[in-house]
Amino acid sequence: MRRSIALHDVVLYLRGQLNTRLSQVLNAGTRAPRVVPPPLGEVIRGGRTPLALSRLLEGRSNPDREAAVASYLDARGIPFALHPFASSEGAGQNFSVDLGSGSRVLLLVAHHDAVPGSPGANDNAAAVGILLNLLERLATAPPSKVRLRFLFTAAEERGYLGARHYARGANLAELAGVLSLELCGIGDSVAIWDVSDETPFLGQVRRALDGIGLRSDESYHVVGRIPMFGSDHRAFAPAGVPAYGFTLVPSAQAEALRQFVFSPVRSALRHLIRRPVPFDTYHTARDSGSTLEPAALATALRALEAVIAEVA
Repeated sequence: MRRSIALHDVVLYLRGQLNTRLSQVLNAGTRAPRVVPPPLGEVIRGGRTPLALSRLLEGRSNPDREAAVASYLDARGIPFALHPFASSEGAGQNFSVDLGSGSRVLLLVAHHDAVPGSPGANDNAAAVGILLNLLERLATAPPSKVRLRFLFTAAEERGYLGARHYARGANLAELAGVLSLELCGIGDSVAIWDVSDETPFLGQVRRALDGIGLRSDESYHVVGRIPMFGSDHRAFAPAGVPAYGFTLVPSAQAEALRQFVFSPVRSALRHLIRRPVPFDTYHTARDSGSTLEPAALATALRALEAVIAEVA
């Protein structure tokens, strides 16, 4: 078992190195205008919408993005736990906030890092903004039957490194389910992905989305394992935890996206040519806040609130 875990970590380490180096090369010669982030204090004192909160991270270096999350939570008086980690693969800090009570935990995850050369607005400042907005809204009336845990992870782009370190020290038996938010700022349709089989948690997610008027295979999609792309939920799934990715996609691009994500060779070639929305800005210097859609952020919030209500 230990050998298989070690091999899995090596594969993820190599994937993270490739991800970082490739992004550095592809973004080095870009002509996209550089995003200049606003002063952190200005953002902290400003609006509370997910779009406004995404500016905490957009355009900042990864150390500054990490510090911005902690600064925001501290400035808003939100108690949080710090989960530092360090290894030969890298170092960083995860932050977690718990709301509510109960023996079971619903874990919502968003990574705060970005690839080199990208402002990282949709990947993944938008998701962090969504969770920060959500946790402050729910703090006044937290659930009583389940604990909500908001986890902000470091080094996701390096093979889910922060999430892997967190998962090793966590009580995984208490997790009712995990959703990791990725690319949540563009689109009108929810995608729940990396689903290998039906679970009670997946049934709750389906009922929640049905309950707010989203329609299966139209305004929400449940799809299987994605070959080339991943996110922090993959740090939990090998332990048997029901853990899925949560993404917003444009329904008009559904078929193009299906072909893109489920055809690895074709995807690799399209990476150098043209990719469907929202992957056209993914890991590029064009991933700026100007591409984020308030309606997409609102849909993500509504869907997450429905899932929380269903699980709780």
